[in-house]
Amino acid sequence: MVQKADGMNYAPKGKTAPVVKPGEFAIAAAALDHGHIYGMCNGLTEAGAQLKYVWDPDPAKVAAFQKVFPQAQAARSLDEVLGDPAIKLVASAAVPFKRCGLGMQVMDAGKDYFTDKAPMTTLAQLADARQKVQQTGRKYMVYYSERLHVESAVYAGELIQKGAIGRVVQVLGLGPHRLNAPSRPAWFFEKEATGGILCDIGSHQIEQFLYFSGAKDATVTLARTANHNHPEHPQLEDFGECALVADNGASDYFRVDWLTPDGLSTWGDGRAVILGTEGYIELRKYVDVARDKAGDHLFLVDIKGEHYMPLAGQVGFPYFGQLILDCLHRTENAMTQAHAFKAAELCLKAQELADSVR
Repeated sequence: MVQKADGMNYAPKGKTAPVVKPGEFAIAAAALDHGHIYGMCNGLTEAGAQLKYVWDPDPAKVAAFQKVFPQAQAARSLDEVLGDPAIKLVASAAVPFKRCGLGMQVMDAGKDYFTDKAPMTTLAQLADARQKVQQTGRKYMVYYSERLHVESAVYAGELIQKGAIGRVVQVLGLGPHRLNAPSRPAWFFEKEATGGILCDIGSHQIEQFLYFSGAKDATVTLARTANHNHPEHPQLEDFGECALVADNGASDYFRVDWLTPDGLSTWGDGRAVILGTEGYIELRKYVDVARDKAGDHLFLVDIKGEHYMPLAGQVGFPYFGQLILDCLHRTENAMTQAHAFKAAELCLKAQELADSVR
């Protein structure tokens, strides 16, 4: 059963849909600091990846991982993983400020890198990653799970590409999360480690805005953060908001927070409203409050009428198979490197602006 109460351990499962033959695409999981590694590995193995190794300096994390993925052999060191020519990709959910450094090691070893969001915590790290990608020709891909691992969001993208709502002119995003402080590691409350709320969970929102609007770049016009309700954690930002205007004229506003009440049946009531010139789409990603505890509700209003689509279990998660094939064929069908880095750049700039305002 998928854990829905705690977002840190939320790991969606889809249908098995291999895009490669057994053993054709071997991967490793390294640095298990965030529970998103489970969702990342679910998606990759469902798409046919062979999970050969797991590595973390904490044996307890490795043991817990192997209970879910018993096929993964415990590596004696990171060097063992990086030195195995069979490994084509390393998936990682390290502490955020360590993600870039690990990615540099992975790419230097001639392997592609798949990291949890946010992919880095400073603009200097982003510059280093861009340079390393150019130097090595390797991929630095990012698990923007609130679009890639949400069936209603996947289908919304398909509808938009088909012209269902015309040209997208605005995206509204809501990204509330349950704090569940007792289950969080100490680093979670250190701003240097996470980069701040707009860098961290704000990265989902900015990535989906760029994707749904088709934008290549954007300007941050508003960014604000606050700690409204957690004085015991002075470095925590439990609220953030941001507005952007894209190079194609589309605009975005999003709010992220760690203020989800205990009474909600899931870890966060994530929503999006996508306005087009000929209609709009609303996504209720994880719950339809007080009506349906299942997620993946899509509402479409177009020139023909009002439409409701319950999409849980109906769409799947094509990103992971596309990523595997991109790594094998050096294509960019799952996500372009420019898009992955631009989303990271904008969330870092938003965080920087918010910090200057504060």
